[in-house]
Amino acid sequence: MTYLPPKRWAAIGAALVLALSGGCSSGSSPEPSGRGPITWAMFKEPTGALTKVIDGWNRAHPREKVRLVELPEAADAQRQQLVQNAQIKSDAFDVVTLDAVWTAEFAANRWVGAIDTSHQETGNFLAPSLRTGQYRGRLYALPWLTGAGLLYYRTDLLKKAGITKPPVTWAELTADCAAVHKFQNIGCYAGQFDKYEGLTVNFTEAVTSAGGHVVDAEGRPAVGSPEARSGLEFLADGFKNGLIPRAAIGYQEENGRRDFEAGKLLFHRNWGYVYSLAGKSDGTSKVAGRFDVAPLPGMNGPGTSTLGGNNLAVSAFSKHKKTALDFITYATGAEAEKTFGLGSAYPMSRTAMYSDVDLLKAQPYLPTMLKSIQGAQPRPQVIRYGDVTAAIQEAAYAALHGDKAPRQALIELQARLGPLTG
Repeated sequence: MTYLPPKRWAAIGAALVLALSGGCSSGSSPEPSGRGPITWAMFKEPTGALTKVIDGWNRAHPREKVRLVELPEAADAQRQQLVQNAQIKSDAFDVVTLDAVWTAEFAANRWVGAIDTSHQETGNFLAPSLRTGQYRGRLYALPWLTGAGLLYYRTDLLKKAGITKPPVTWAELTADCAAVHKFQNIGCYAGQFDKYEGLTVNFTEAVTSAGGHVVDAEGRPAVGSPEARSGLEFLADGFKNGLIPRAAIGYQEENGRRDFEAGKLLFHRNWGYVYSLAGKSDGTSKVAGRFDVAPLPGMNGPGTSTLGGNNLAVSAFSKHKKTALDFITYATGAEAEKTFGLGSAYPMSRTAMYSDVDLLKAQPYLPTMLKSIQGAQPRPQVIRYGDVTAAIQEAAYAALHGDKAPRQALIELQARLGPLTG
């Protein structure tokens, strides 16, 4: 065997590391320029309005074009793909779209980089939305889409039943359905109840709308309360007594939206983007011109929506971080937000969007959305969010499916959440 001095071995070792690293970067430093074409990992956007935003950037930056990479439709699958890419330090994505509740996990694991707020115009974002991009006092993602759950309802059918305003309580919602059922057979109410992130959202809304909390102010699990049980019982009893159609046990956002647009539901809980799609007059929606939106109802009064939204962050493993950050600043800017808001009906993160004359004309639901956002509550903001939401989904789904009594499901969930939130 030929002898090599230690310095030669060190040099060979360094070369091997570089060769084996291939297309993955360390995440600690970008290429010298940090500029170039980028990819944007984004959920499948059904309205098609995002193309205008991307085209605007690409025309102005022909050497730093953005390529859109669509993630799966379900939020859990989106997170899984982003986590898998981050765990192998892949540079496949430069800009990542994060659900508003994923910030702590991605920041704590250093999968996204902190954003220097001295170069950002953060004061013009809605305060609840801006907070979803922060972790331990630092900003890791700029708020882009925001929102809260809304109650979509059929104005024509309520009017025919002699009802002049949408329900404010669960009891009123139940009574309204009974009144409409006297002359029309239609599903009463549905949200998102499949075993995925949407179920965590709907469970959280039911608990908070009954006066409870999933975790308390100190971050400790609080699902053992009578209020939490009342919230879960409302949903579980709904499946038993027909208030919620049995098919809704498999609803995610899109299949629920399609059934509402097909005239199969009187009330439907969903996000703001549905407003534009359900209002299309091209024949794709049977309820165009015959629906409106209201805040969610609650047990004894107005309900509490879950704060939703999507933020944009720079992948820690991007080779073109400077371009990625510039694009995020552009996409969350007032002009781009207005362009996207006009075409999609997604509620945007900037305060000015809710008083813009053009947007209010195109999307008259925005004042109701703003009211819901201002009263919304976030999901549990924990580092081990993936484990927490999986536990919530398992417990809630078992209760809704009739496999466990709500009380037992919550006792078990309380015990599981303790170690996960500690």
